[in-house]
Amino acid sequence: MSDKSRQPASFRDPSGFLFWHNDSLYRQINASYQKDFDQLIESGLYQTLLERGWLIPHQDAAIDIPADDRAYKIIQPSHLEFISYPFEWSFSQLKDAALLTLKIQQLAMKHGMSLKDSSAYNIQFQVGTGKPILIDTLSFEIYAEGKPWVAYRQFCQHFLAPLVLMAHTDIRLSQLSRVYIDGIPLDLASSLLPKKTYLNFGTLTHIHLHAKAQQRFAGAETDALKTSSRQMSETALYGLVDSLKRTIEKLTWGAVGTDWGQYYNCTNYSDESMTHKAKLVADFTNQASPEIVWDLGANTGQFSRIASHKGIQTIAFDIDPAAVEKNYLTIKERNETHLLPLLIDLVNPSPNIGWANKERSSLPDRANADLVYALALIHHLAISNNLPLAMIAEYFCELTEWLIIEFVPKADSQVQRLLSSREDIFENYTQSGFMKAFEHYYDIKAAQDIRASERRLYLMKRK
Repeated sequence: MSDKSRQPASFRDPSGFLFWHNDSLYRQINASYQKDFDQLIESGLYQTLLERGWLIPHQDAAIDIPADDRAYKIIQPSHLEFISYPFEWSFSQLKDAALLTLKIQQLAMKHGMSLKDSSAYNIQFQVGTGKPILIDTLSFEIYAEGKPWVAYRQFCQHFLAPLVLMAHTDIRLSQLSRVYIDGIPLDLASSLLPKKTYLNFGTLTHIHLHAKAQQRFAGAETDALKTSSRQMSETALYGLVDSLKRTIEKLTWGAVGTDWGQYYNCTNYSDESMTHKAKLVADFTNQASPEIVWDLGANTGQFSRIASHKGIQTIAFDIDPAAVEKNYLTIKERNETHLLPLLIDLVNPSPNIGWANKERSSLPDRANADLVYALALIHHLAISNNLPLAMIAEYFCELTEWLIIEFVPKADSQVQRLLSSREDIFENYTQSGFMKAFEHYYDIKAAQDIRASERRLYLMKRK
């Protein structure tokens, strides 16, 4: 049909694929996967996964809309508001996604099945729950006695390697997953880890020795070829998964050593200013009546929660790993919903990557917000990163219809701090320059000075 289009990220699995039809997302299940899919349903595994909130639910769709003649069945998965990627997650988010994958594998084995795919991209964090969930219904296969876990290497590259690098070397190495879309090579991870990790049995086994085994058999075409004749009992497979689980559970990161994790402890806001700003943000949010809010530069999510506590789907973006980690841990501790923290550098946001630059989409290509918060952000973009105000306004216009933005003038102590170590070349960074840049794209709906500060808050609507 003319209005069908295959989802660009869904091409690697011969069992089926995702496609769009009449603005709805469907998944085709190929006839080659019929036995495995039937086992997923008939064994009770699918229902148990749903009850635990570990797998995205689906409903059967009409069979008269197959994407091609290989179809056994068409299903329609539940809709997700936003798709995020592993390199956009905090340490604990990636850790929780890894542990969920292992728990699903353990549960699958009890139902006579196993994960044939353990890609981190198959896990998503739901904006409405804040918890990880598996989104690939076709990740399971019927378990064959004696067969090794085919997803072992992929799990180590997608989950374990970045986690141990973040925990033992540098938190910023999570971004290697952005470069290596199929997972961080284990030999690279092994070379970057400190020698002390050889003393940890799990890291030694699953990273260092695993990497050496890959190098030793580099002449083989794939891991599957060189292990095809090796038998692994069901007991041994349970032991392997349990070893991975215990290794990951012990990994920790202290959320230290970054610039903005303690931002609210050293801000120049008085209590009066903070209270007034929060009230203005709440009032402006009510005027915009959004369904989806993006908080750009959210830090630990103090203002993001103004929207999420109203039941609005809210995504809190920040560049600082410590801030995103603290935000996520707070969400878990309070069992909060409607708030998803993500690690995003606005100056260098996630681009289109993967095959033909279409496999994983850039930030604005994935979704847009109804309302964006840009609070205490403009000076960092314009002064710290030399971004012209006109370019900032144009980009925000691409992202959202409604905008709540805080202008921080040069007289503000935080701007003075930024200028203390550099020449002031920002002639246009003035109130009038700001207004000129943004009024080209937005109508000003409300504006008010924040009490006991130099700052001014605006509500804008795209023209």
